[in-house]
Amino acid sequence: MANNFICFCFLFLVLSGIAQDILAQPFLPDAQYEICFTPGGNCTDLLTRAIQQAKKCVYVQAFSFTSRPIARALAKARKNGVAVKVILDKSQVETEKYSEANYLNRQNIPIWIDFNVAVAHNKVVIIDDDTVFTGSFNFTKAAQEKNAENLLMIQDKNVVRRYKENWLKRQSVSMPFVN
Repeated sequence: MANNFICFCFLFLVLSGIAQDILAQPFLPDAQYEICFTPGGNCTDLLTRAIQQAKKCVYVQAFSFTSRPIARALAKARKNGVAVKVILDKSQVETEKYSEANYLNRQNIPIWIDFNVAVAHNKVVIIDDDTVFTGSFNFTKAAQEKNAENLLMIQDKNVVRRYKENWLKRQSVSMPFVN
């Protein structure tokens, strides 16, 4: 009986179009990706090189952000005329004394703090609306040197669009960072 109810509900969602976001969508035929794992891979370098090649914009969502190389790459991109915007978890201003939030703020990079959820655990960098980096890789020295983490670069317009939509949604409920 319960299984029939679940099947009925799923069929209703599919037929009504609500399940479109639930169902897996294939990557576009021209999609590209690159995977980096720590320990062993230099995920920080992969990410900073991509940021340095940005032409228009870089949008960041970070749970933990203590990586100086990544912060410096964002600041350099900003100085080169790239629009850089950052959303951080509230821990980066409440308890994390090594956070790069103050440095980014001094570089005139707009920052928002996501206070509206228990933990803003995203690790996302969107570059020029055509590339997204995501995975478990925190933007920290420990992630690069001590932890087992992963970073996935995806170039697929549909995937990037979905990440950008989520970034904008999280920004809309976040508070501007005030040092």
